[in-house]
Amino acid sequence: MILNLLMTNPFFKNNGPFKIDKLLKLLGLKNINNFKNINIHDIKNLSTSTSKDITFFHSKKYFNLASKTKALFCITTENLENFLPNDCHKIIVDNVLISTAKITQIFYPDSITDNFDTTSKDINKTSFKKKVKFGKNVLIGKNVKIGKNCSIGHNTIIEKNVIVGNNCSIGSNVIIRNTIINNNVHILDGCIIGKKGFGFFPDKKSNYRYPQIGLVIIHDNAEIGCGSTIDRGSMSNTIIGKNTYLDNQIHVAHNVKIGDNCIIAGQVGFAGSTTLGNHVMIGGQAGVSGHLKIGNNVQIGGGSGVIKDIPDNSKFMGYPAKSLKNFIRENK
Repeated sequence: MILNLLMTNPFFKNNGPFKIDKLLKLLGLKNINNFKNINIHDIKNLSTSTSKDITFFHSKKYFNLASKTKALFCITTENLENFLPNDCHKIIVDNVLISTAKITQIFYPDSITDNFDTTSKDINKTSFKKKVKFGKNVLIGKNVKIGKNCSIGHNTIIEKNVIVGNNCSIGSNVIIRNTIINNNVHILDGCIIGKKGFGFFPDKKSNYRYPQIGLVIIHDNAEIGCGSTIDRGSMSNTIIGKNTYLDNQIHVAHNVKIGDNCIIAGQVGFAGSTTLGNHVMIGGQAGVSGHLKIGNNVQIGGGSGVIKDIPDNSKFMGYPAKSLKNFIRENK
């Protein structure tokens, strides 16, 4: 059994700790409170930060998490600083997300780019040749673990930093990295899993790339349909729940968390940091905006555009998605 990791990516090397005055200088800020001798060990989100870490708070939507954070320092704005605990030192900046990206890049410089994996070897040159049923032209990277009774299709690359559980089937023309796959999971042909997400922030004349230091975690008995893409998390993990089935050509952006026993039809897209509960059903070609919460036992009609939270036990349809009762009444 593979552990359900709640931490961010254990595969990326953390170059910390760093003195807080160095981090402040990186952001173009003066160390007005003489924090020179304080070490910062990591950058984490509001809920996982400890008294040794720095975090960020950029939207009032997360005020509840901000009020409970244990982080020693928090990058934020003047409008939001009062939501933070008194013992959390506030670092006031103009653009929280760009400042956070700069700090994250210092701690995790290897998380910026996703070049092809130079450690990959033909599976015939690895210890897996006697343990795994595989097709032609299969490559395996460094720091890969594969359980019992697994199969890998033609032209598939299991890049570095992947753990695969028992009784898993990985199709042809698949690329996987920075991913933990539990038992009895089926990854169909043409999937790309664990690559960096679409994290850019406008910065005057250019777009600033946000480091993606999270994982993809796929739980037991899940199935990922052909041609689907699941991005790894940025500051947390992208998670697919147990017994959840994704149809073909689905995109799951960074930090999305899909619960257990969900059924998602083809060409559905999820923007970053949205959370789905358990037993959610979504029809084909629906789109779900970012930073939303979709409750348990929710049904969303095909072609819908979801732009706000949906409570438990609801049926929604349309664009913008509304309760099924209202949709039917307005479209008689």
